[in-house]
Amino acid sequence: MSLTVVSPGMLTLIQDAGRPGFGSSGVGRSGAFDRAALRQANLLVGNPASTPALELLGGGMHIRTTREHVLAITGAVGAALVDGHPVEHGRPFVVFADQNITLGTFAVGLRAYVAVGGGLLVDETLGSSSTDTLSGLGPEPVPAGAKLRCGLPAGPPLDGTDVPALIGSGSTSVDIVLGPRDDWFTETALAALSASAWTVTPTSNRIGLRLEGPHLERARDGELPSEPCVFGSVQVTSSGLPVILGPDHPVTGGYPVIAVVADRHLDRLAQVRPGEILRFRRG
Repeated sequence: MSLTVVSPGMLTLIQDAGRPGFGSSGVGRSGAFDRAALRQANLLVGNPASTPALELLGGGMHIRTTREHVLAITGAVGAALVDGHPVEHGRPFVVFADQNITLGTFAVGLRAYVAVGGGLLVDETLGSSSTDTLSGLGPEPVPAGAKLRCGLPAGPPLDGTDVPALIGSGSTSVDIVLGPRDDWFTETALAALSASAWTVTPTSNRIGLRLEGPHLERARDGELPSEPCVFGSVQVTSSGLPVILGPDHPVTGGYPVIAVVADRHLDRLAQVRPGEILRFRRG
């Protein structure tokens, strides 16, 4: 054991690149919400890009070390301290035995990733160590007092390299492709989808981002039989409001999907805070 979690903050999970390929068995991909931030953190400490790391929601974590490590923090930005001294975001740093690492509340973004050289040694379920908050597959959320095992570094850290946080605050835009069920909605609803400023609600999580805004009117009545869904699907519920499916989404759903967020912008969804504005742009 080489890392002790004194306090996990609001929610700390272990995430890697997920478990693709099991949708036909009812198992979603899960994995890191901000995939680019996970890759960046791992590459900074010399790990393969998909190595398991910590995904923190909101900040507030405190870790104590029992041996020397190289770490990196990417994604959301907040105060990061080692024994009270600041360390840089997006740059590898060394910690020694019996040091304390603390991450304050994030000022920009919502989820950060903490990678350690050698990775976290965690049992796999269906080829992945990711926590799926919907199905319960993978390790439990990291509790206070957890002792995390770490491997030996696979390669040297990226010396002199830093990764800037590419996260805005206040308003985020994502590209979408209409369909496959855009024909279930009126032209007015389709126009409103792109023209409106949607507010992310506090009930949003890794399963889906719930949005507040204008009611999207249907062009037809009735309900769909359940059909496959993907990460980034924009479902419109019976309330007329959209929900964007996250990485822990169910693999099927019965609400019509009015659009799908472009893959290149999925990582942005991980960093939109409750109360902030999300806008859709037709690709």
